[in-house]
Amino acid sequence: MNGNPYFYHEITKRTVVGFGNLFNDIRIQKRNQSEQVINEMKVPLAYGPIQKFLARLTQMRELDQPVETTLPRLSFELTSWQYDGTRKEPPTQRFKTKEGETLKRVFLPVPYNLGFELNILSKLETDALQIVEQIIPYFQPSFNITLDLVDVIGEKRDVPIVLNSINFTDDYEGDFSTRKMIMYTMNFTAKTYFFGPISDNGDGLIRKVQVDYHLDTKKTAPREMRYTVTPDPYDVEPGDDFGFNEETVILLDSKVYSPTQNEDYTPWVHSTQSMKL
Repeated sequence: MNGNPYFYHEITKRTVVGFGNLFNDIRIQKRNQSEQVINEMKVPLAYGPIQKFLARLTQMRELDQPVETTLPRLSFELTSWQYDGTRKEPPTQRFKTKEGETLKRVFLPVPYNLGFELNILSKLETDALQIVEQIIPYFQPSFNITLDLVDVIGEKRDVPIVLNSINFTDDYEGDFSTRKMIMYTMNFTAKTYFFGPISDNGDGLIRKVQVDYHLDTKKTAPREMRYTVTPDPYDVEPGDDFGFNEETVILLDSKVYSPTQNEDYTPWVHSTQSMKL
């Protein structure tokens, strides 16, 4: 797009996987009348729309396996994308990073909110509540996960996962052939970032800083001195240990430094002369 080379950082995929990993180790326990644990199971988790799992449970009537052995279970899916202007940064600002000996340049990322829906399917209210209460204490209302968004430049960022709402459905009405199912729906927002193309041309490192001090704020004010700083050694690379060389030169002239020509020059001053007729 716009003449830029192909790029794909898999940021959406990384965010989806990071979100799913939050709920990948939830367990429930079965207890007897003496409150002794008789069974503990890990709740299965899968990516997909809730309608898919509801249809699968409905179509299992002719199978010998009872439906209750497939519940409880968790399903989640990515539901929305929305630009987040509150986290906007200057679009033309860039930063540089180093991969090995190669300097890379990339523009600041674009903030987006990804909406997620987590569904809890259960036959028993006790099982559903065990799952819910293992989730909500961690979101106050957000929980941060660290994602390696762009591994090429080693860009790791904390992505807040915000719990927005919890809805509850209990299909208790119906005849004896209708299967009862309890469903909790949790809506989340992941505040992630999307990066554009990465350039191998870092436009060079800043190896010299030069400041001219003037006696006044007027454009015609003469210069008083020049302060220059360069790294020591001059050919230092990112990640190396280095120092600085500082130099101060007294000027006291009316010249101006041109960054494009890399030289001092005397500016042309417009003057008017009165003419006698």
